[in-house]
Amino acid sequence: MSSVFGKNLKVSIFGESHGQAIGAVIDGLPAGEEIDREELCVFMARRAPGGGFATPRKESDLPEFISGIYTNEPLAAIKTTGAPVCIIIENKNARSSDYAKLNRIPRPGHADFTAWLKYKGFADMRGGGHFSGRLTAPLCAAGGIALQILKRRGVSIGSHIASIGEVNDSFFGVGVTKEQLAEISAKSFPVIDAQAGEKMKALIKSLDGDSVGGVIECCAVGVPAGLGGGIYGLESSLAAILFGIPAVKGVEFGSGFEGSGKLGSQNNDRFIINGGEIVTKTNNHGGILGGITTGMPLVFRIALKPTPSIALEQDSVDIDTLKSVKLEIGGRHDPCIAVRAAPVAEAVAALVVLDEMMCG
Repeated sequence: MSSVFGKNLKVSIFGESHGQAIGAVIDGLPAGEEIDREELCVFMARRAPGGGFATPRKESDLPEFISGIYTNEPLAAIKTTGAPVCIIIENKNARSSDYAKLNRIPRPGHADFTAWLKYKGFADMRGGGHFSGRLTAPLCAAGGIALQILKRRGVSIGSHIASIGEVNDSFFGVGVTKEQLAEISAKSFPVIDAQAGEKMKALIKSLDGDSVGGVIECCAVGVPAGLGGGIYGLESSLAAILFGIPAVKGVEFGSGFEGSGKLGSQNNDRFIINGGEIVTKTNNHGGILGGITTGMPLVFRIALKPTPSIALEQDSVDIDTLKSVKLEIGGRHDPCIAVRAAPVAEAVAALVVLDEMMCG
C-alpha cells in the first residue's frame, strides 16, 4: 500500500480509520521553520465534523509531534530540526461494531471489494480502513505546516465549495487576493455567495438518508512563475496527489472541461503588460502552461462523488456464499463529503507547491 508522495519534500500517510492512530511523516522540511500549533489546530478544525452537515463521529484530531521538532517550553512555538517530522493523531471515537458484517459484504461505491481482491481479505476495512476519509486528518496536519511556511514566502492558498449537487457558487476571478482567500476559507461553510450556501445547506438537509456530491475550487496566489516543467509538470504532480483524496473522481485546471467547448480565440489568455510585468488578461489556463507556473493565480477544482455509505437499502453480494444480498449500512457518515474537503484541497496544494519551490 504505497502512501508516499513528493520529491524533495516526501510525505507518508499511515494508519487506518479504526486503528489506534493515524499520522504522517514529513521528510525534507528545512530546519528552523516555525510551526504555530494554535494556527495548525484552527486549520485542522475546518476539516473536523460539525455544523450539522457532517458525520457525528467526534475526534479531537490534536496532532502530537513525535520527532523532527524542538522547543524548550510546552506552549512555545515549535521549530523544525531538519529531521523527519512525525505526527500522530489518536483515534478515540471509533465504533467498529458498525462494520462487523462488511468484511464479507462489500459496500457499493467503496473500496471494500477491490481491497479484498488486492490484499486477499487481510486489509483492515473497519470504517474504510486506510482508504477512509479519516486519513485526510494527517494530510491536513502536514499541509497545514506547509501553508505556514508558504505564507512566509508570499504564497497564500484558499478554497471554497464551488457546487453541491446542482447548486453552484461563484468562481475565483483573475484578480483574487490573499485577503479574499483568507476571508472565504475562514467561513464555517466556505462559499463566495452566501445565498448559494444557504441553498446548498437546504439540499443537504433534504437528503433523508441519501448523499450528494460536490466540487471544491482551490486557488493559490503569489506562486512564483517558472515552477514545474517537463512532460509531467506541476499539473501532473498536483493531480496525482489530489486523486489520493478519498472520493475525488475528477480534477481540472483553469477553464477545465468547460474550456473544451470553447473556441481557441475564446479560451486563449491574452498576454499584457501590467505594472512592468507580463501577465494574462484572463486566467483560463489556471496559472499553468506546459506544466509550468505563469505567476497568475493557480486555480484547480476537484469533483467529489456522493458519499457511498448511505442509509438506504442497496444491492450487494456475500463474498463467502456468492449470493445476492440486501445491505443496510450503519455507522456515521457525511451526507456530503465536499463540505469538509476544502482544507484538504488546500493541504495538497500547499505540499505540492512547497515541494516544487524546494526543487529550485
